[in-house]
Amino acid sequence: MRRTTVPPVACVGEPRLTAGFAEFGRLDLAAHEETHGPVGPLEAAGLLRLAEGIQLNGKGGAGFPFARKLRAVLESCERQDLGAVVVVNATEGEPASWKDKVLLTRAPHLILDGAALAAYALDAEEIVLGVTDDEVGRGSLMEALAERRMPVPTSVVTVPHRFISGEGGALVNGINGLPHIPPGTKKRSSDSGVNGLPTLLSNAETYAQLAVAARLGPYEYASLGTDDEPGTVLLTVTGAAGRPAVVECAAGTPLRDILDLCEVPDGPGILTGGYHGKWITAEAAARAEISRKGMAAVGGTLGAGIIVPLGGDTCPLGEAAQVVRYLAGESAGQCGPCKRGLPDLARAVDLAVAGSQPADIVRAAAGEVKGRGACSHPDGTARFALSAVEVFVEDLRLHAAGEGCGRRVKGVMGLPGAPDAAPQKLTLDWSRCDGHGLCAHVVPDFIRLDANGYPAFPPTPVPTWLREGASKAVKVCPELALRLTKVDS
Repeated sequence: MRRTTVPPVACVGEPRLTAGFAEFGRLDLAAHEETHGPVGPLEAAGLLRLAEGIQLNGKGGAGFPFARKLRAVLESCERQDLGAVVVVNATEGEPASWKDKVLLTRAPHLILDGAALAAYALDAEEIVLGVTDDEVGRGSLMEALAERRMPVPTSVVTVPHRFISGEGGALVNGINGLPHIPPGTKKRSSDSGVNGLPTLLSNAETYAQLAVAARLGPYEYASLGTDDEPGTVLLTVTGAAGRPAVVECAAGTPLRDILDLCEVPDGPGILTGGYHGKWITAEAAARAEISRKGMAAVGGTLGAGIIVPLGGDTCPLGEAAQVVRYLAGESAGQCGPCKRGLPDLARAVDLAVAGSQPADIVRAAAGEVKGRGACSHPDGTARFALSAVEVFVEDLRLHAAGEGCGRRVKGVMGLPGAPDAAPQKLTLDWSRCDGHGLCAHVVPDFIRLDANGYPAFPPTPVPTWLREGASKAVKVCPELALRLTKVDS
């Protein structure tokens, strides 16, 4: 299971969201007010000007402009003559992400301040805070609510801890008492969300940034960051980092500074943006800046502020394959691209890693799901897989040549559970094999017959989903030439 211990927090430059952490640890209401000072309510026009002035974009991954969301809800309320609901998405279902959990556990009042500002401006009927059932941060949030008075009724809703928990439509469904999966068709929560009312739904960090900006004002807020992206960014740095941490830094900070701070060793690549993000090479990382524009310039993405570097002692393709298998299993399974397309994509990545199929099958499988789902899950998974085969070209060549890269999969991607605890590979006793070919008929995805009719297969571990087939191939071998053996550490 995912660990439930919140990682350490670090800061490069001036702390804002993490201000007071060093002095107080967790900021209760008194410490919060001492650190950040008071904040007054803003009318709708004032909050819109503030959000536009600081160019506030959602911090949950999609980066949608907050002011546009706010305006859409205001217009929908007026058009339908309905009240509004404010939803804080603090689910953080991405296993590699911890930044929102840090805010929940240590700065809950910043999140509540931002939600209160939005509720006042919208004259909302209620605030709903969505958290997951891993219990990380929920107790801290409940304590914070008990310490203060919110402008409207406020509740905390617990949803299952899954990757798709953070999808907006899934969260709205869960709050409404429906199955916690994305709706079958794309819907705008600004038109109809919680209880059918226009709903402002944004990420926990987004509301915390709004609370900071309301105190500082747009000009002081923009004293950090870049012209395009003012303010600070929260990053979760895990993977092969010697000092994994949640780091706050100004937008525009060199990624190299963050990697050095977290003692990241040299390695073949770095995942940016999370499991729906993109891989970049170590060379690209040396040139990257922490911002949406800066990461895109080197082929990466800021996404939900997730940085997962790989060390040189693990197989990058094997690590990527584990994530694709996980993502295939995390789909809602309600539409074809997820239910059938993602398992096909996972098999394609596994076969490319095994060296038994070219990378073109990954590209083809990804093309079958892109742009065809009811939510962004198939697109994000395809983007991740395609990025892996584009960045780890040399490793693909080694795997395709039948040599493999010589490294085991260590499981550093932050996935729930552990990597394959007992990897196995096929071996052949050539003194016994008579080339009957039965094994290739039993598991054709892994075993093929060479030009002389003898079995040929990669020296890499058998993918877990082919393990049963490989065992059957061993059993049907009439000469007992085929074996499944444990992979040496």
